[in-house]
Amino acid sequence: MKTNTPNTMTDFQKAIRAGIPDTLPPPRERNPEVPHAPVRKDILDPEEKKLALRNALRYFPSEWHAELAPEFARELQQYGRIYMYRFRPEYRMVARPIDAYPAKTPEAAAIMLMIQNNLDPEVAQHPDELITYGGNGAVFQNWAQYLLTMQYLSEMTEAQTLHMYSGHPMGLFPSSPAAPRVVVTNGMMIPNYSRPDDWERFNALGVTQYGQMTAGSYMYIGSQGIVHGTTITVLNAFRRVLPEATDFAGRVFLTAGLGGMSGAQPKAGNIAGCVTVCAEVNPAAARKRHQQRWVDELLEDLDALAARTRQAIAGREVVSLAYLGNVVDVWERFADEDIPVTLGSDQTSLHNPWAGGYYPAGMSFEAANRMMAEEPEKFREKVRESLRRHVTAINRHTQKGTYFFDYGNAFLLEAYRAGADIQGADGKEFRYPSYVQDILGPLCFDFGFGPFRWVCTSGNPEDLRITDQIAREVMEAQLQDAPESIRGQLRDNIRWISRAEENALVVGSQARILYADAEGRIAIARAFNEAIADGRLQAPVVLGRDHHDVSGTDSPFRETSNIYDGSRFTADMAIHNVIGDSFRGATWVSIHNGGGVGWGEVVNGGFGLVLDGTPAAERRLANMLFFDVNNGIARRSWARNPEAMQALNREIGRSPGLSVRLPQLVDEAILNDLF
Repeated sequence: MKTNTPNTMTDFQKAIRAGIPDTLPPPRERNPEVPHAPVRKDILDPEEKKLALRNALRYFPSEWHAELAPEFARELQQYGRIYMYRFRPEYRMVARPIDAYPAKTPEAAAIMLMIQNNLDPEVAQHPDELITYGGNGAVFQNWAQYLLTMQYLSEMTEAQTLHMYSGHPMGLFPSSPAAPRVVVTNGMMIPNYSRPDDWERFNALGVTQYGQMTAGSYMYIGSQGIVHGTTITVLNAFRRVLPEATDFAGRVFLTAGLGGMSGAQPKAGNIAGCVTVCAEVNPAAARKRHQQRWVDELLEDLDALAARTRQAIAGREVVSLAYLGNVVDVWERFADEDIPVTLGSDQTSLHNPWAGGYYPAGMSFEAANRMMAEEPEKFREKVRESLRRHVTAINRHTQKGTYFFDYGNAFLLEAYRAGADIQGADGKEFRYPSYVQDILGPLCFDFGFGPFRWVCTSGNPEDLRITDQIAREVMEAQLQDAPESIRGQLRDNIRWISRAEENALVVGSQARILYADAEGRIAIARAFNEAIADGRLQAPVVLGRDHHDVSGTDSPFRETSNIYDGSRFTADMAIHNVIGDSFRGATWVSIHNGGGVGWGEVVNGGFGLVLDGTPAAERRLANMLFFDVNNGIARRSWARNPEAMQALNREIGRSPGLSVRLPQLVDEAILNDLF
């Protein structure tokens, strides 16, 4: 399937193969029609700024340096980073069908497709700055890195591997057809250099980047991914507090954030069937979600919001309301007026609190942005003050019965650091749980269920429709023999995939996500591979997952927050996951410092696997997907998580090559007599 005229396609392919052009292109301004990253603080001293310029200029011929140096210096001074806007491609940044890409292997073409999807202005949060989501989740640090990477991929053979150092393509190295085609690392710092200011400094120097999770591993599919996870989370949070309810119409879910990831919340609330109230301080983000119909109504007045929420509660509505303003004001107003909130959370980017991830109450969006750049220490104190107010208001609601959970954005951690009243009675844990502790951990991750996803590289919606049907049939068959402990998870996902098309979740590439365990992932992938082989699907399918999964991420305040054996601050699982996937058949692998909870707070990894309908692809998918899930189940079982012990025991019983020791449980009375 082709969507471009032959001449346009030829020009596009020539531009990809060229990499950095032979002649210096004219200067280009930032695109005024897209949102831009916040100005980063001025953290480099004069000698470090010279070093940043040397690092940027090394990508280009020396005869260009005299012209580029002052331009890059202005970017550094004006924006806090060197993005090289002059080298932003003139062609449209969009995921094209796989046969549009100039490549020697389908794997390389598929990776190019995924990279362009991550940078598509319809998908990316700040496309001109190569940031996909989260305020700083970057695919590359600058446009030279993008151009070189695409050029390398166009040249790559099946006996080469491209190694990516925090956005910089180090080069193609000889390997083998069985090796990954790309190995990605992002932000892998020496441990003592993972403080927030370290990211600011070394990113400004152009030597590292924050890859978030799926941004820097080329696996983002728009907000669809988090819509599904949020739907599951919200549904099960309501079930936890309202076990007898059959629906949640008229019940309020109050939260914040309408950005690249958090913008999924109102859509998920509608699918879950509640009243979602979501505050957002950025007018562009709020209006974009309203225009995209991801949120039903947009209100800019707090009085109007309070009245509309009361109306929705009284009418038992299912509706999503966006408030253009600060969520702290909403929590306080709703507490003052006794507007009942059943569920509460927050998805502002608090992993990045000092650089646009969280905006303090009592300030306009514009004033906060100015203070962030010009008076960073004063801005930090404003954020801390706002977090203390934020928590005080939440505490008022929870005393009336609201169930509040941290949604993995480092809200509890940063509120604690700000001195908010957030500690639990024991003085060790937080007053409120992470959603992984109460919901996703015991219900999903411990049983091996996580965010499996795929992309149809034909770009044809009919291919996606076929894969939806295949996945549904596989899960319906799996349900027949499933133990009772996972039947609910399967039913929720069958319901999800049955309604996925009507929920209009596709943005950018033709992609889908659902929560599946190893058995389900392998069976679905095998069925896809067969459909490619027999011609039902027009082109290869890329498999992947969110890093936010069973095995991919070691994050003590999120993914591994329900690990209670003392190992939740270790990162062995994520490292073994990416290494293990790499030699079991992954097409590309990635490992990152940082993610949804912040730089230095998490290590996370991901993969991509291209299915092309061949027997070799079937061998790779079975071997790799099995390990990718069961690595995490084994670790969770060894931590004595009862659900994971059950899942691992079941897997050992049906997988002859798996030999993993189960923990022996200790009678607590023995220990209590000793200490």
